Amino acid sequence: MNQDELIYDWNSKREPFDYTRCKVQLNDETLRDGLQSPSVIDPPMEAKLELLHLMAELGIHSADIGLPGAGPRAVDQVRTLAKEIVSSRLAIEPNCAARTVIKDVEPIARISQEVGIAIEAATFIGSSAIRQYAEDWTLEKMLRVSEEAVTFAVNQGLPVMYVTEDTTRAHPETLKALYGNAIRWGARRICLADTVGHATPSGVRDLVRFIREEIVAPSGEQVKIDWHGHRDRGLGIANCLAAIEAGVDRVHATAVGIGERVGNAEMDLLLVNLKLLGAHQHDLSKLARYCRVAADSTGMPIPINYPVVGLDAFRTGTGVHASAILKAKQKGDSWLADRVYSSVPATEFGLCQVVEISPLSGISNVKYWLAEHGYDPEDAVVCQALFQAAKTADRVLAETECHALIATIRVTSSQ
Repeated sequence: MNQDELIYDWNSKREPFDYTRCKVQLNDETLRDGLQSPSVIDPPMEAKLELLHLMAELGIHSADIGLPGAGPRAVDQVRTLAKEIVSSRLAIEPNCAARTVIKDVEPIARISQEVGIAIEAATFIGSSAIRQYAEDWTLEKMLRVSEEAVTFAVNQGLPVMYVTEDTTRAHPETLKALYGNAIRWGARRICLADTVGHATPSGVRDLVRFIREEIVAPSGEQVKIDWHGHRDRGLGIANCLAAIEAGVDRVHATAVGIGERVGNAEMDLLLVNLKLLGAHQHDLSKLARYCRVAADSTGMPIPINYPVVGLDAFRTGTGVHASAILKAKQKGDSWLADRVYSSVPATEFGLCQVVEISPLSGISNVKYWLAEHGYDPEDAVVCQALFQAAKTADRVLAETECHALIATIRVTSSQ
């Protein structure tokens, strides 16, 4: 059969958004926002440089390389990362976070001039009423400090992204005042931030529509819109897709979702979904490496059942699953074998299907395992021995156990 006839796609039944025409860009926040997690280790510079290279290879368009206003160490690290982008000619655009104060923006301008690369200043300030109440801020004060920071950045020749924290809980009139004035002062990118993971997909669509129609369009300026989301309600990726469908220009995320509290939207899963939807054309065979470097260098282990790059993502010990994969392979069709029991094709991401032997296994698992490990899958004695061992176990048999059992059988049979 034709491949298109083998999978009926219910996802496309309702007036689908055409992701193949989507021009959305991706901004990687791993090296700044991701490191705000209270459980991470600050990675060594070697790991940060490797992550920067991997981001570029995966087709990620830009990266937040730090908040140099935090002090001399942060300045040194941002400078090193910026120099790497220039010297290695990486296809990635840098940006730096900054509070809406001149002392945070000044080191961004200084590094930009030293290194000879444009660095976007991501100036941020809280926008929700609850934040204003807690901080004793007035809108007038927020506008005053924002004007000082944005104007200074523009005068220094920096591209400016104006970020409102907690956008998804802010009043419309406050957003109009903050964003509208930021655009008037020279910001040409604005970022909507779901700082505490409050939004649902419908809320994201309504917010983006409001920003586009009520703020950006009336400004008469060419202003880009970013989406930055957290996953406190487990809606990180769903909200990213909703934002893209609503028309944002760029989406922020972090490797394996590291970040404050329960983390940010997961860049790796965003890449996977955009690839499968036809919106991302870059080779993603190094996706697992990107996730592993991020996890190992920050001390944040990848959960075993994490999608795509988790240990169990393409691993099965169940008889029915293994039987279907084996039958697909026997048809000589790798495309079929990679999809018959997986909606995500492992080979697209440099990985492969793994069949193991467990108490839930059938003889198909045993034969598949033997063939994959260089043994004769039709050796009835070995097959039966492994099958019986699995049925009396309480878990998946380790490779070492299987090899040892086969060796024992061979020794016994030779005597």
